[in-house]
Amino acid sequence: MIVYDLGCENHHRFEGWFASVEDFERQLDQKQLNCPVCGNASIKRLPHATHVSTGVSGRAENAQRKPASGSSQQYSNLGNEMLARLIDHVIENTDDVGQAFPEEARKIHYQEVPERHIRGTASARDVEALKEEGIDVVALPVPASRAGRTH
Repeated sequence: MIVYDLGCENHHRFEGWFASVEDFERQLDQKQLNCPVCGNASIKRLPHATHVSTGVSGRAENAQRKPASGSSQQYSNLGNEMLARLIDHVIENTDDVGQAFPEEARKIHYQEVPERHIRGTASARDVEALKEEGIDVVALPVPASRAGRTH
């Protein structure tokens, strides 16, 4: 098993576990890798520190740091179950505008079109520009497999 530090173009960092180097490269080439935070498919392998064996077993220390079963949290105060419900709510109550998100968000903000709740994708640069214009934007980890789902 190989573990890589990965990141998306929105600067989210995460870990990926692969059976081999070839398995990682195949999944990357076939665009099967997505950011678990924002769903972005532009993934890169990041530099990481190697494990240094000090001769001292860290098993007891690691066991103390692990969260209790069922309390794993992806965000500071939001468990996985609550996060899944939030994503379901967003998917059911928003229009997916895909990559047109920055333009649609601006049209809504500047009242060029009727107000509605939207979701979509945007680059880190687009998100920053929207925030500078006073447009509230939040990234949610909507998996690519569910991003186009309307119900």
